[in-house]
Amino acid sequence: MDTTKVFKILKQGIVFVIGMTILLLGIALIVLPGPAIIIIPLGVVILATEFVWAKKIIEKMKKVKVK
Repeated sequence: MDTTKVFKILKQGIVFVIGMTILLLGIALIVLPGPAIIIIPLGVVILATEFVWAKKIIEKMKKVKVK
């Protein structure tokens, strides 16, 4: 296996673990006291650096208008 491919897979794994941890923390902060409204999008943005499905979620979030 090529070393660049190994590093790409390793980077995706690290980004996935960090992004999901922050996203799950944000979801927990919905019921616990804390800034869930900031933490959840932060987790999605981190995941979007490597995953297309997270980029699609960000695009949908951009279209939502807050009154």
